[in-house]
Amino acid sequence: MTMRPILAAQVFAAFAFAYFFSALLRAVTATLAPVFSAELGLGAGDLGLLAGAYFLGFAAMQLPLGRALDHFGPRRTLLSLLAVAVVGCGAFALATGLSGLIAARALIGVGVAACLMAPLTCYRRLFSPVAQLRANSWMLMTGSLGMVASTLPVQWLLPWLGWRGLFWALAGALVLAMVAVVSWVPRDPAPAAVPAGPTPAGAGYAVIVRHPLFVRTAPLGFVVYGGMIAMQALWAGPWLTQVGGL
Repeated sequence: MTMRPILAAQVFAAFAFAYFFSALLRAVTATLAPVFSAELGLGAGDLGLLAGAYFLGFAAMQLPLGRALDHFGPRRTLLSLLAVAVVGCGAFALATGLSGLIAARALIGVGVAACLMAPLTCYRRLFSPVAQLRANSWMLMTGSLGMVASTLPVQWLLPWLGWRGLFWALAGALVLAMVAVVSWVPRDPAPAAVPAGPTPAGAGYAVIVRHPLFVRTAPLGFVVYGGMIAMQALWAGPWLTQVGGL
């Protein structure tokens, strides 16, 4: 299926807006770490746990997310989860201690878990193969820009908003992203009926986990991508300031 360029651009813009802020939320704790240390007395271990809570929530959603995208469609799935992210940002802004921050951070991770896979699923259904590849690349670029925005731009806003006001603003931005998705992304078809009885042969996650291609590539993804995210989201900032003196 192909779309007119203006409609395709609207679909991309709606998804990219949501993904930009999901990437910003992923990395923002590295920028805010000194503030949390000074205001809430959080040590390095606390900050690592706080940063990791996002990824725990995010990772826990990936298997159910795949089923939801297939059954309910990318639009419904993304909107439902973004509502959770809005609640998580509000809870983070209201938290007064480490446990509240961790719980809210995990909620945020759950809420933004579909911000990349939902658009990739939608592009596969709506765009031509050439446009799909281009849109996928641009989505990754949008995420990189979101991570960049979590650094100096966040530092510029902190004197005006404070970290609590910043998370209220991020909650508002996610609400705007939901409005854009509702307005510009085509509706999903009605959910397909789930057949009764046992799972057909060749279906289910066990087939994927045992597949030779998955067995070969999963460790590579875990180490390379996991290491990159650990560096970007937490360790690079303290190393540059404490070791590099920057």
